[in-house]
Amino acid sequence: MQTNELKKHLKPIHLWAIAVGMVISGQYFGWNYGFEQGGIIGLAIASIIVTVFYTTFIFSYSELSTSIPHAGGPSAYARRALGPFGGFIAGIACLLEFVFAPPAIAVSTGAYLHFLIPAINPVYATVGVFIFFILINLIGVKEAAVIELIATILALIGLAIYYVMGLPHIKMDNIFNDASYVNGWTGILAAIPFAIWFYLAIEGGAMAAEEVENPKKDIPKGFISGILTLAIATLFTLFVTAGLGGGSGKPADYPLPQALTSVYGDGSIIPTIVAIIGLFGLIASLHGIILGYSRQTYALAREGYFPRVLAKVNKKGVPVWGLLVPGAIAVICAGSASFANALIILSVFGAVLMYCISMISLFILRKKEPNLERPFKVTYPIVPGIALILGLICLYSIVRYSVFTTSLSIFGMDVSLTIVIGVIFIVSILYYLVYGTKQIQPLSRIESFMVSSEEPVEK
Repeated sequence: MQTNELKKHLKPIHLWAIAVGMVISGQYFGWNYGFEQGGIIGLAIASIIVTVFYTTFIFSYSELSTSIPHAGGPSAYARRALGPFGGFIAGIACLLEFVFAPPAIAVSTGAYLHFLIPAINPVYATVGVFIFFILINLIGVKEAAVIELIATILALIGLAIYYVMGLPHIKMDNIFNDASYVNGWTGILAAIPFAIWFYLAIEGGAMAAEEVENPKKDIPKGFISGILTLAIATLFTLFVTAGLGGGSGKPADYPLPQALTSVYGDGSIIPTIVAIIGLFGLIASLHGIILGYSRQTYALAREGYFPRVLAKVNKKGVPVWGLLVPGAIAVICAGSASFANALIILSVFGAVLMYCISMISLFILRKKEPNLERPFKVTYPIVPGIALILGLICLYSIVRYSVFTTSLSIFGMDVSLTIVIGVIFIVSILYYLVYGTKQIQPLSRIESFMVSSEEPVEK
């Protein structure tokens, strides 16, 4: 029988796997587009800025997610701090991130498969893999988390192999040359959106908060161990790829195998092994982010922002329509997009907008609800203050140097991302004014769904 309740199955290791798994594909593709914007040094500086931002952000986000362990994540925090409309906008920004990141990952998955087996059509592979993992998510969160854990560990093993095989062949001339630092600070700012891809979606673990057995203790463990894992991987991935000459030439959707091929030659077993294991990294992120958007859709529907049918869950505790409806939109984008670059920018914009709203919500909740139980308290106001300032800098960089200058290819038509984003928010706000305001559930009723020390009773 269907209910409106999620089930608590997840432990810290699962949350670490979901958080890292959602992001791990960012080590295998996407970030390398930043070489064109700022050169190797410019991208490296951008990556340092972004690492500091995500570290301060994730500590601050841990306070929010343990205080309000809600499947809606950022929409729940913003609603409590800013009211129903603020929660809705945060939810839409989050869905921008989680609905458009999977198509970009799926496009790269198709590119990796095409690299391994040239006879495979990358578009067919992209759509096929995407649909397969949407269906996999129907099996239940515990089973999905186990798959995520296995794929994440394999992806990290792939990165370790890449580092070991690449480090002995690094040439410093590939890192420090006339093209290493281009366009000055403009190049650094323009590279920030692609540096963000190293960490994008790590916060998605919060959307599984209602399915964590002990969220007040386990969420900080999962998040903090996750950001440390990714920071170390980012340092090595950037250094090894640049040192192998991966910072020159046209960026590919499979930069790690491409960099190894330049050393070991075409047809070598080493790049092939990394490409095969790299697929697990892409699969981990695709699988994890699909889990994330389904929970965000579920939460928004449960609150009344979206049609209530999207909040129905099956016997396994999976929000079926919250999984399938956004998934259909994402599959169409994956099949019609000619390259991943525009999808990356669209997803990054939604993510950073949501990050900024979340940090504003933290400041408001500190003033508005000083007695709110906060099992994990960040150093206030320094850490969230740094996160908010760097978040606003990142948002400016994305809009100024990427959104205004990038188009999304849809069914052969180039459409400016400025128009795409504008239309999405205008339609969303109109929908909210016409439908959403009439259906929103009282906050007290929503909070009754939040995790407690007991298992929810199935009706």
